[in-house]
Amino acid sequence: MKNSIIATCMLGLTLALTSCGDVMDEITSLALDRNLSPINLSASVQERTNVKLTWTTVNGATGYVVEQYDNDSLSFDGKTPSATYSVSPDNVPYVISGLDGETQYSFRVMSVTSGDDSRNSKWSSVYAKTGTEQIFYSLSESDVKARSVTISWPAGQAAQRIVITDASGSMVVDHALTTDEIAAGQATIDGLTPETAYTATMLRANGKTRGTVSFTTAIELAANDILVKAGEDLAAVIASAADGSRLVVMPGTYTLPDPDGVVAAGAVDISKNLTIKGLRQNDHPVIIGRFTISGGSDIAFDQVTLDGTGTSGDQAIVFKSAGDYNSLSVTNSEIKNYSKGFYYINVAANVKTITIDNNVISSIECNGGDFFDCRAGAIQNLVITNNTVYNSCAERDFIRFDDASGSFPGVTPVITVDHNTLDAVSAKADGSKRLLYIRFAGNATTFTNNLVTNTAANFSNQSKTNPATFKGNYYFNAPNLLPGGINGKFFDNDGKVADPTYKDAAKGDFTVGNDVIIAAGAGAPRWLK
Repeated sequence: MKNSIIATCMLGLTLALTSCGDVMDEITSLALDRNLSPINLSASVQERTNVKLTWTTVNGATGYVVEQYDNDSLSFDGKTPSATYSVSPDNVPYVISGLDGETQYSFRVMSVTSGDDSRNSKWSSVYAKTGTEQIFYSLSESDVKARSVTISWPAGQAAQRIVITDASGSMVVDHALTTDEIAAGQATIDGLTPETAYTATMLRANGKTRGTVSFTTAIELAANDILVKAGEDLAAVIASAADGSRLVVMPGTYTLPDPDGVVAAGAVDISKNLTIKGLRQNDHPVIIGRFTISGGSDIAFDQVTLDGTGTSGDQAIVFKSAGDYNSLSVTNSEIKNYSKGFYYINVAANVKTITIDNNVISSIECNGGDFFDCRAGAIQNLVITNNTVYNSCAERDFIRFDDASGSFPGVTPVITVDHNTLDAVSAKADGSKRLLYIRFAGNATTFTNNLVTNTAANFSNQSKTNPATFKGNYYFNAPNLLPGGINGKFFDNDGKVADPTYKDAAKGDFTVGNDVIIAAGAGAPRWLK
């Protein structure tokens, strides 16, 4: 009896083992009653008002149904979709274009099999918020007058009004669009002030933005203005101009003479309050030569091209005399072809503010000097914003600010570097050069919203350089500015890495093709359109 029981148990064990062996055979196909739901569903905003939907295609599905829900955040319940799309597997990823700006959309995707609704999968869902719509055409020089602006957009594209605000954000004009203006796609708006920065915003009836454009109104000559015509001797006009004059320079080429006849283009000294401004925003006068500063309190260059071709090789602007100065500003200009650097202060000059804003700066080799170079002076506020610097400062320091604090008690410099595009700056291969070679005691630096590419530079390796405040910066091929880099005293721990995919950097076109950087607004604004 006992033997019979044992035999029966052994037979059961054999059958069990055989059964397990069957289960472990390779599975070569799996038949399901319905399609699997799409996985890895994601939504990304492109060109402000397009949404790209991406998901992993499902084996056995012949297509997909995409439902769109406006002003929604994955609720769906009890709602009718605002749009439905049939998508073939070959059209994944799928782009939905022409959406409203500043709107949150929910999307859900279902995999289907043609002719058999019973195989429809469950929904996969995702949401995205579109950016601010932009339907305005670019403004030309002729569109912007001293007291008015003409704004254009595709004919027939409707909106309710165009609101114009000033730099403080205060509304200046609220222009209700007419039927004729909408049909024509154009409106001329008056009531503006000459030489003033404005932003025009087109709004729908629901308050959402259809387009935004910023501009500065044109010049209207004032009593202290001197109109300089092409062919005039600019150096002579500067010498004879009264203190406080503004030279409004017409388009043309102006070569500053060298009194000694040694070089093709010389340096002109400024010893008074003076502004040199190009007449036109998009057709700058080209001034070939250099400038020295030995007096005056406020000196400004605006809407000009400063070209160092044929000069002595020194910096574009050099402070020659000690003393107190209120401001130096270089704005909305192009600066190129200087050998040693941009500015140079090697005297006991105490400058309250230096502003370098919205310029394109190139081909400044820095042979024998650093780029922004202050050695014996003081700059209380150094503002470097919205500039593009490339093909420059290859093996020198970007901002050099030596410690002359003993000569200027109480001065604690504030340095602001914001929204600049810097390509191949301080790029010496050994990583020894610095973007922030700042040693003046008590300095405080912010480095924000910049796009820095193709450099081996560190920020600083100096004990007197206080760590900068970083925020919103993007980097590409700039390893020593980020944690883990070499030679640096400090790094940008908040910095992001992304390839900007410049349109044509070799030709000076730094238009950004990376939507992530565009959305973040990093770098010079001119390249983020």
